Amino acid sequence: LFFFARKSVIQLDLANTKKALIVPAFETLRYRLSFPKSKAELLSMLDMGTLFTFRYHVWTKGHAPTNFAKWRTATTPYHVEWEADFEPYVVVRKDCPEYDRRFVGFGWNKVAHIMELDAQEYEFTVLPNAYMIHMPHAPSFDITKFRSNKQYRICLKTLKEEFQQDMSRHYGFAALKYLTAENN
Repeated sequence: LFFFARKSVIQLDLANTKKALIVPAFETLRYRLSFPKSKAELLSMLDMGTLFTFRYHVWTKGHAPTNFAKWRTATTPYHVEWEADFEPYVVVRKDCPEYDRRFVGFGWNKVAHIMELDAQEYEFTVLPNAYMIHMPHAPSFDITKFRSNKQYRICLKTLKEEFQQDMSRHYGFAALKYLTAENN
């Protein structure tokens, strides 16, 4: 991954442009996995069912805009648009907006960050030859709390609404899409 990302950072002039380079994410349900050495090997593992697109079975919205069907055959970077709940893994300039500190633990940290990047007119560019693989692990304390504690979910919802209002105040009319996207 590092080789592809570094090469793309230079080729796509990340230092001088507002780009968020998306690293397509996959996952396995196996605790032991030989990491694919090439995109072709990864595609074969996808076809065999050893790998899956990240969170496909629980939260497809988070990575759907990556357009995995297009990625399969892409040989050059391609642009994708922001959509509600988009939370890809990205490579960005050091001076990009920081993660909002309201979102610690589980829930909405990456979504809010990507929303802020979009509001600041970052271009989302999918890297055609980079990828990452999420390995299975025990649930974190925070996701366990999210799943089992109604108060945690209510608090997260309140923080989310506060963040959206702040976005609206800061970015004005252009930020309306963040408020309306959730209602569609």
